[in-house]
Amino acid sequence: MLSVLIETLNDEEGLARTLASLIGGAVEGVVRDVVVCDTGSTDQTHRVADHAGCHYVAGGISVGIRQAKGDWLLLLEPGARLSDGWIDEVVAHMARHTMPARFSRARGSRAPFLARVFSGNRALAEG
Repeated sequence: MLSVLIETLNDEEGLARTLASLIGGAVEGVVRDVVVCDTGSTDQTHRVADHAGCHYVAGGISVGIRQAKGDWLLLLEPGARLSDGWIDEVVAHMARHTMPARFSRARGSRAPFLARVFSGNRALAEG
């Protein structure tokens, strides 16, 4: 099963959108837990996480990883919405592989190669 980690900083609206896209995975039993790793929000991020039943931790991803209960980790940015069919893809990968996977945008929606190379540090922007 999967633990989802979301690092936040004043991202209550984005967090709510991302959590909504995870509902299907929770219903199907793919998502075991969601850990919201807050890095100092002053908005209502903690309330969104609490109302959704997430584990809320103060600190970055490294703190959240220690709280995760799943065998697999999925790191998402607040505001990310998973596309249709993500559950089947994740289940198929977990059944076939023991190594990590990296999900990225479809070719048609990606920025050109050079724009991606020179865009700076976007650690979680592509999956």
